[in-house]
Amino acid sequence: MGRKHNDPERTRYNSLILLLVCLISCGLIYALLSAVLGTGDTSSVSKFESLTLFEDDEKGGVGANFGGVKTGCCNGIENLELWGTAVKWGSEFKFNSSEECCKACKSMCSGSDGPCLCDSWVFCGNRKTCGSKFGEENDRLYELLFKFVKCIIRLSAQSGVQSFVQCWLKKQKDNLAPDRQEAGQTDSWTSGLIFGRGVGIIGLETEYGTLHIKLFPDCAPHSVAYILQLLGLRHCAGCQFYRAESRGYLWDSEGKHIKNSPFGPPFALVQGTLEAQGTTFKEIPTEVCPTIRRGSVAWIGYGPEFFISLANHGEWKKTYTVFGSVLAEDMNIAERIAKLPTKSDVWNNINVSVLEKPVPLLLRRLKMTHENVNAGAKSD
Repeated sequence: MGRKHNDPERTRYNSLILLLVCLISCGLIYALLSAVLGTGDTSSVSKFESLTLFEDDEKGGVGANFGGVKTGCCNGIENLELWGTAVKWGSEFKFNSSEECCKACKSMCSGSDGPCLCDSWVFCGNRKTCGSKFGEENDRLYELLFKFVKCIIRLSAQSGVQSFVQCWLKKQKDNLAPDRQEAGQTDSWTSGLIFGRGVGIIGLETEYGTLHIKLFPDCAPHSVAYILQLLGLRHCAGCQFYRAESRGYLWDSEGKHIKNSPFGPPFALVQGTLEAQGTTFKEIPTEVCPTIRRGSVAWIGYGPEFFISLANHGEWKKTYTVFGSVLAEDMNIAERIAKLPTKSDVWNNINVSVLEKPVPLLLRRLKMTHENVNAGAKSD
């Protein structure tokens, strides 16, 4: 028996109706998902606030300053949970990345004066260990609906639907000794510190004076964590400067390279070690490596060898992790050390100047007066 032919016009009409119904259904479900998953979470940050997060550094707010160059660093340490008094609760304050959480903390620390309302942040960024904190219930809703309407997956991908997670903003009692959770219980968190104006400055004490160093935890969190660990020891036996090379006639007093001059030797730096005797040093991972500027304090390799630069070294091609900067008014102390008696040596086919008598170092906590950050620095 012959099969009855279908009406092509009717078939095409029915197909268009089915396609239209599918699109309408997808649109309705997508709208529902957006309302359920997005409305409550994104209310914690408005468009104005988001814009502010990115503008603070450019307006002289919080951020590492490498030789007058502001950075947009916002790094933290994984598997670390910092405690402290909450100024923003993570159950109500949510972002999609640790960087956004960090910038939210920075936005509470802008301006030329006044204390920071936030000096530490904690982000829940591990889906497996955070559980419901990571939006697990929303994920289940996604999976259930996606089984029936696969087109939602494509719509979600194209529209950038995100699952916002907890961001806790906190205030430490002592930002040079932050309160942290015990090890082994923190694998669901990423945390970081923010040092505002006049905060996070330590003293590197020598017999020739104290070098005041501003630390950069937002750019080099692992490095700063190590420095704070040394600070907590109350001693730094074995820490010292052992190499010293002046600017010579190759760089001017502002650290600018003199045209047509070689780039050393001398190399315009003082070099030493920050490994305290009786402690076990663990290599520090490479972090932000900006152009070396006059005053930059940076690791050589993975530490604990470090140096303070007396000049701008653009020729070094962003090779070294910079974790701090010497305050401008203290560079005369570094210059003085660089002019101490030295003897010549050769390291890896490079001529260097080694101090005849190494200069011992001691890390000190500082008490800062708010009225004058630089002049008010006092050692404990």
